Amino acid sequence: MSLKTVYRTFSAGDAHLVCSRLEAANLQASVAHELSALSMDGYALAAGGIKVQVPEEQAQDAIEIIHTRDGDGEGEAESV
Repeated sequence: MSLKTVYRTFSAGDAHLVCSRLEAANLQASVAHELSALSMDGYALAAGGIKVQVPEEQAQDAIEIIHTRDGDGEGEAESV
């Protein structure tokens, strides 16, 4: 199963909020690079941030859900 990054942020809390929203929509979401980003200063920037990923076949649905969310997050949705 190939994973696709659908959201990037520098905030672990923001990443988990997005991940939870996707899981509530029955998508298989996960957060990547969180621990590395939190353990080493500057790593999150070098690694491209903390990523929310889903299986490739769920990416379009995930991005639509992210774009329709309420409020302003700190990250940005990827394009498919």
